[in-house]
Amino acid sequence: MMKHEIKTFGILGGDKRQLFLADSLLRDGYSVLLGGFDSLRSFGGLTISDVRTTLAYSDAVLLPLPSVRADGSLNAPFANNVIYFDGEAIELLKEKPLFVAMKDRLLSAYPDLKGAKLYDYAARDDFAVLNAVPTAEGALECAMSAYEGTIAGSRSLVVGFGRIGKVLARLLKAVGSDVTVSARNTTDAAYIRALGYRFVNTEELREIRGYDLVFNTVPARIFDDELLKNTDRHTLLTDLASLPGGVDFEAASALRIDAQRALSLPGKCAPKAAGDIIKTTVFQIIEEVHR
Repeated sequence: MMKHEIKTFGILGGDKRQLFLADSLLRDGYSVLLGGFDSLRSFGGLTISDVRTTLAYSDAVLLPLPSVRADGSLNAPFANNVIYFDGEAIELLKEKPLFVAMKDRLLSAYPDLKGAKLYDYAARDDFAVLNAVPTAEGALECAMSAYEGTIAGSRSLVVGFGRIGKVLARLLKAVGSDVTVSARNTTDAAYIRALGYRFVNTEELREIRGYDLVFNTVPARIFDDELLKNTDRHTLLTDLASLPGGVDFEAASALRIDAQRALSLPGKCAPKAAGDIIKTTVFQIIEEVHR
């Protein structure tokens, strides 16, 4: 199904990202139905509907990130009630393109959707790269809110040189922080030094000393009890890694280390940009499928 064949997008559940996504689609000339937003009486020119109507009258369906919660219910914070997909809803979902996030979790909750036209926009590299910018900006906002000093003149450590680590290190340096970045391989080490940052090997981290701000982007338990015991107590530690994360928060609390978990930052700090990123990625998927 090409973009010009889609007249109506159905958006089920989600937070402010989906509201801005819906508004952007509306401005592009599409009709949009919102399901799972019962607590909103209206949102601009958008049509607030129920889940069944949204499924029945849409040409393609967009689910949020994550699409379903751990218990299988739709991720719909604006809904008045918990929403599960029944047999009729499953059949409607299987009739049209379904753009989802965390497809494996969705299929685990609803195995009957295995025959549906599922496209996981959140699993794509282009989505992850675009999403790194609002994530990094959100991380900086979190640090500015919690840190009692200024970012300018601070000493910061970014653990991990992936998509988010690259953007975050650049932002920190731009606002005047003395930035150190940790990574594992020699190629990353060369890039880190070439970009003007200090380098440490992640595998050789035995202590965290002399840093005001530490940001973890690695989805592995880096900051265990042993490393936290050798971390300065004044350091603000922000974990950006997806659950279960890279920080032992129980140990951090016991050691009185100021640690904070910062998840879903694009939706909290830049929902308009995050909504546009979802739209861009979905449109790219549609074009690729029909080349």
